Amino acid sequence: MSRQPSPPRPPAPAAPLGLSLHLPLSRRQALRLSLFSTAGLLVSPRHLFGAAAPAPAAASAAAGPAVRKAKSIIQIFLWGGMSHNDTWDPKPDAGYDYNGPMKTFLPTNVPGITLSEWFPRLAKQADKFALIRSMTHRNNGHETAAYLMQTAHAPGGRLAYPSVGAVFAYLRSEDYQGLIPPYVVLTQPQGRFSEEGFLGPRFKPFATGGDPNASRFEVEGVVARGISDDRQKNRRDLLEQLNTLGRAAAANPLMAASEEAKQNAYGLILGEGRAVFDLGREKPELRDLYGRHTFGQDCLAARRLVEAGVPYIVINYPGGWDTHKDHFQTMNRQCPQLDQGLAALLQDLHQRGLLDSTLVWCSGEFGRTPKIDWQPPWNGGRNHYGNVFTVLVAGGGFKGGQVVGASTAKAEEVQDRPVYPADLLGSIYHLGGLDPNAKLPHPMGLDAFVLPSAAEGVKSAGLLTEIM
Repeated sequence: MSRQPSPPRPPAPAAPLGLSLHLPLSRRQALRLSLFSTAGLLVSPRHLFGAAAPAPAAASAAAGPAVRKAKSIIQIFLWGGMSHNDTWDPKPDAGYDYNGPMKTFLPTNVPGITLSEWFPRLAKQADKFALIRSMTHRNNGHETAAYLMQTAHAPGGRLAYPSVGAVFAYLRSEDYQGLIPPYVVLTQPQGRFSEEGFLGPRFKPFATGGDPNASRFEVEGVVARGISDDRQKNRRDLLEQLNTLGRAAAANPLMAASEEAKQNAYGLILGEGRAVFDLGREKPELRDLYGRHTFGQDCLAARRLVEAGVPYIVINYPGGWDTHKDHFQTMNRQCPQLDQGLAALLQDLHQRGLLDSTLVWCSGEFGRTPKIDWQPPWNGGRNHYGNVFTVLVAGGGFKGGQVVGASTAKAEEVQDRPVYPADLLGSIYHLGGLDPNAKLPHPMGLDAFVLPSAAEGVKSAGLLTEIM
């Protein structure tokens, strides 16, 4: 994507592990350091040291100046790669070698948009989302394709770029004041690449762990396994009784800041922060609507994180979609869960008036081969395929009831309007009010920008202005 670089900003200072007490911390900085140390959660160097805010969003010739429409982003990552022609780009006339046992194709509530038989609930919500049926990067490696889809930068370069979530955490760190970290993963990171990249461990996502469908969602660092809330409170009370130094030095500004931070940390563990992850506060009927399975409850937890103002939330689909073998058995099991959870999320966000300010995007790192591999050992499986695949986007400034681009008759190649990772992520940054030309702080002072320049050789066909 061609652009004029915005003026460089000073790199953010290094993360303060082993921070010297001689360093002149303000009360606010000490509060934040103590808070996140106590909670055992992510802390941002921009939070601690008040680094300069990012430069104003650059004007785009295609889309105009970026205006934040999406306050929060929910990324549903179908890691492993979900088949596009079995799901959101069906080809009824392609024949048995392409469709296998799938015979039913569903009309939606938007004339002209058809989904596969596994998505009856999503078919009723088609007015709320757009399908990009011409996504492409032609990369068939899990790690390299995931890197492309989540950074837009070409893999194998000299710099390890941060993911879109880490970029949001960095550039939003000045205006996000919540106790929950700004970049949350439900529930496990996939490890396809280092999400924080050269931004460093302070921008690594906070992975919740646990299972939101369990009787107790045991969030790492927030909900302790095997320890009730009452016991946790008793431990806090005992600590207070033993903390004679803290009481004696209560008038000291630094100790007072530390005490305030500790109380805020307990607010995360036992108070309002913890309450965000307590899905038991939702009506049973709503939990049923999302689905009493891990993915469905992941989607419900994501909606609660949006209400808490968290900027970037990732749902890594439990189990993944790497369906070389047992493809149709896996699809028959997982697609109904994806259908239920995603449709409920869009419906719930819409009914609460949150969809306009919440951008949802759902995709794998690539699709799967349109032609079924009937040979052993695959026996009816589909392999990696980055030539063309489908991405679903909704809310946050994207128009619903739309289709962007098209694949060929058997979903093997892009037929028109190719969309590259730089186009998709550039559009997400634009709707999130972030400058895609902003310079990122590299620890060695190297030039690094949010989106790649034309000099990097990354393809681009332009922002998704037709649905923005």
